[in-house]
Amino acid sequence: MSDTNQRQEDLRRIEAALREAEKALAPFTPGAIAVERKAGGDPVTEADQRVDDVLRRMLPESGEGWLSEETVDDHARLGKNRAWIVDPLDGTREFVEGIPQWSVSIGLVEDGQPVAGGVLNPATQQLVLGAVDRGVTLNGEPVTVSTRESLKGAVVLASNSEIRRGEWERFENHGIVVRPCGSVAYKLALVAAGLVDATWTLVP
Repeated sequence: MSDTNQRQEDLRRIEAALREAEKALAPFTPGAIAVERKAGGDPVTEADQRVDDVLRRMLPESGEGWLSEETVDDHARLGKNRAWIVDPLDGTREFVEGIPQWSVSIGLVEDGQPVAGGVLNPATQQLVLGAVDRGVTLNGEPVTVSTRESLKGAVVLASNSEIRRGEWERFENHGIVVRPCGSVAYKLALVAAGLVDATWTLVP
């Protein structure tokens, strides 16, 4: 299979998996769902596990590795030239609170390099897909990153928790518009689609 055809097939698989994940999430109501805590204190819900099951069933084929936020790591993936890296529900805190800033995130790495990925936010009905040499689409339409050349006037997405801690106050009166947003994957997808200008974190 040519590289072009391979990337097209990768995107097809990613979109199909994201659509199935959306169906798996349909029975759950953001803002009204039971939550547990992982060892490190991060929240996890039945929805996280349900989507993880769907993605693991649909994505890895024979010879492909797997790395998920919700699955115990199998280091066998390090010996595979293709590996799927997923976060079944990125922005679980926002999902639990009913804030529409969460997403399902899928990435594909080939020989250590990212080659394709997709992010779906079912709450906003935004699907961003992209692959090497294939560009990026938002809900099927081609998009590009912002062409802004200066930070002045830029719209920048910032972590909800960083904003709550006051870490973004240093940027007040510096000519940028700072907007809070939860899921890191969703923030990056919005940047890739050109809907905002930038995002970065202020902590390691």
